[in-house]
Amino acid sequence: MKKPVRPEPAEAAKPKSVVPVWRAGLSWSVLSVDYQRILQALADRNRLGQGPLTCQEMAACFGLDPVPGKVEALRSKAKRLVARGWLAESAPGRFTLAKGVAGQSGGS
Repeated sequence: MKKPVRPEPAEAAKPKSVVPVWRAGLSWSVLSVDYQRILQALADRNRLGQGPLTCQEMAACFGLDPVPGKVEALRSKAKRLVARGWLAESAPGRFTLAKGVAGQSGGS
């Protein structure tokens, strides 16, 4: 009996999105749609002169139920964007666009 062919690991699961370190001139289009959506929400708040967003507030903005699983997934993405220079965490759990990113258009 012939064994079924198993897909290669790269085919079986999509690898985590790579978030490059931000640098001047880098377009938002290098990020996955989920990361772009976070940047766009924060850019909109910045343009309206509103303050930082929490991950619970982001979940509400995106129409997600503010349940721990969804909020933590957003927090993980936001923290990754902070670590790569796209976002700033002005206070624990409160996110804004990083200074250089704030003036950039969405690049979508």
